[in-house]
Amino acid sequence: MFRFLVCRGVTARAPQEGLSWFSSFNLSRSIHSIPFATVDVEEISGSQPAEVHNLVQGKWKGSSSWNTLLDPLNGDPFIKVADVDEAGIQPYVESLSKCPKHGLHNPFKEPERYLLFGDISAKAAHMLSLPKVSDFFTRLIQRVAPKSYQQALGEVQVTQKFLENFSGDQVRFLARSFGIPGNHLGQQSHGFRWPYGPVAIITPFNFPLEIPALQLMGALYMGNKPILKVDSKVSIVMEQMMRLLHYCGLPVDDVDFINSDGKTMNKILLEANPRMTLFTGSSRVADKLAVDLKGRIKLEDAGFDWKILGPDVQEEDYVAWICDQDAYACSGQKCSAQSMLFMHENWSRTSLVSKIRDLAERRNLGDLTIGPVLTFTTEAMLEHMSKLLQIPGSKLLFGGEPLKNHSIPPIYGAIKPTAIYVPLEEILKKNTYELVTREIFGPFQIVTDYKRDQLPMVLDAVERMHAHLTAAVVSNDPLFLQEVIGNTVNGTTYAGLRARTTGAPQNHWFGPAGDPRGAGIGTPEAIKLVWSCHREIIYDVGPLPRHWEIPPST
Repeated sequence: MFRFLVCRGVTARAPQEGLSWFSSFNLSRSIHSIPFATVDVEEISGSQPAEVHNLVQGKWKGSSSWNTLLDPLNGDPFIKVADVDEAGIQPYVESLSKCPKHGLHNPFKEPERYLLFGDISAKAAHMLSLPKVSDFFTRLIQRVAPKSYQQALGEVQVTQKFLENFSGDQVRFLARSFGIPGNHLGQQSHGFRWPYGPVAIITPFNFPLEIPALQLMGALYMGNKPILKVDSKVSIVMEQMMRLLHYCGLPVDDVDFINSDGKTMNKILLEANPRMTLFTGSSRVADKLAVDLKGRIKLEDAGFDWKILGPDVQEEDYVAWICDQDAYACSGQKCSAQSMLFMHENWSRTSLVSKIRDLAERRNLGDLTIGPVLTFTTEAMLEHMSKLLQIPGSKLLFGGEPLKNHSIPPIYGAIKPTAIYVPLEEILKKNTYELVTREIFGPFQIVTDYKRDQLPMVLDAVERMHAHLTAAVVSNDPLFLQEVIGNTVNGTTYAGLRARTTGAPQNHWFGPAGDPRGAGIGTPEAIKLVWSCHREIIYDVGPLPRHWEIPPST
């Protein structure tokens, strides 16, 4: 274990140092230290709590009010977060208000900044590729959002690859324009991607690095100035990522970073009036913000995500493994987690469910393949299970018990991976559908089966769902795939024998469909959709036709 001998004063020089990063950075030194870090992951504890600061108008700041977080594995007060209350929002409002609607850069204003962000991305990608830095962020994620090392590392790798993808000239390619011939000589219409200017980003706890980092960089690439709020339970991860970005050349006043409760953030949004807000989180909050912000919002809200197994049974072990991963990796705390499994009757006759159960039972707290649930208590999840088991024909397939021999504080949940069988006919009943499709953000799924002639009932069930994020159609039967894909809407849908609901890499569009407010993440299409708007400029420079005269009034 290495101790990070870094003082906070490093960040004050970050922009100048970052611009000459490749010439001044000593690679051998980077292996033994992390020049941007202000915490030692292994030493964060009740006796040595870490601190998370805010960033506004280019300066890192503490607060008169500190919110103390409990370690989700043992309940120790291990992180202090500088909490901004409603009385302290004015600097953030002023900072956003200083950014013009036409942004910090656009195709006609400071286009050099497109190149700057290509360079920043290249440097940050290289930093994340260093084993010491990659391990630092992986372990930091594990400390605040406990998941297996491999799952946490996946976040770091996706972020690193994303930054690689937008290195060099790729940022300015996001602002590619087009031209159309006009009606007469000297007239041409040109379409441009234009920033919104002041924007806001609000992200949840479950992906502390990947979601905020990708959305933040997308906003910056297009010329916006963001205020970033990450769920305070995990915001230490993105605070350290912000320091890495400053070290790699990000101007310190390009982004504001805030820790606050939801009420305070809502007040900032109403007073600062950002031109666009990206919200990732619950549907209830998303709908409130859509009204408060008069529709100036993009959403990646909750997803009750489904998987349909088709009639062609094959590779049973593989399908069982993917089902286990989709439902229970990260303790089910993924917006893409498998919430409902529809099995064709051919699959019902196999040992698929027992194989999923065997895989689920391998999970344990020791390696964090199962862990604390940060938004539902154990009692709440077991109460929901009890209600489901009152439905006629329902039964517990496996799980349904609290985890044992742990020190997870009671404010969090701790249950074994759980699956409840509910008959398809019962799911479709009006008085049970809402209960069955309630999203439990934990290791919890509904399983049902259907006969060959009941596919329309399955399609009816998924049609009624309101959040169409991810889905999987597990079949290599082209006619079956055609039928299901043609009658569903989920924005990220995997199709084929190896189909899954989770694990989208950086080269996939990830986002919901069927809602004009839907956001995307990861790809050039997602960045352009969420973080820029279309501007049309019609050049009409002449010349006038020879002997032109003023025509009659029309």
